[in-house]
Amino acid sequence: MRRSWTSIGALAVAVVLQVMLAPHLTVFRVVPNLFFLVVITLAFVEGPSAGAVAGFTGGVLLDLLGAGPVGAWALVLAVTGYVGGMLQENLFAEGWLAPVTVAIIAGLLADTSYLLLLLMLGEAPAFWASLGGLVLPRTFYNAVLVLLAYPWLARFLRTDRSMKSFGRIG
Repeated sequence: MRRSWTSIGALAVAVVLQVMLAPHLTVFRVVPNLFFLVVITLAFVEGPSAGAVAGFTGGVLLDLLGAGPVGAWALVLAVTGYVGGMLQENLFAEGWLAPVTVAIIAGLLADTSYLLLLLMLGEAPAFWASLGGLVLPRTFYNAVLVLLAYPWLARFLRTDRSMKSFGRIG
């Protein structure tokens, strides 16, 4: 039960930070996606089911906060959380570099998938302009945030297992 309260708390903090802090952290007209950081970390720590639930919940909240179609981020983050959670068993044996690398790749794929989904729904601006002007800069921005926040967030969310360090185990 403690694990679910921790996950709910992390998503609640992400809501508050996305609404109150993220708009003030805009760099080159790119706002960070703090929900993505929480969802991918939960997926890595808790597994595919928890990652999908957190992704869907965070995606619905992100859809309700934004101006895009409701359900688009929910679908993208639910799939991202599930696929990220499937990698759970293999990530922590290699230290913190593997999860951070996978999170960066997942961020690129999630933002690109969202753009493609908007394009299919007829809601997106030009694909290549959006890819170069929004997706790639947001991927870089989220990569910096993942590097800074992932180790601490993963320690906070791993309440049932002790973690002594994020260094290489093997």
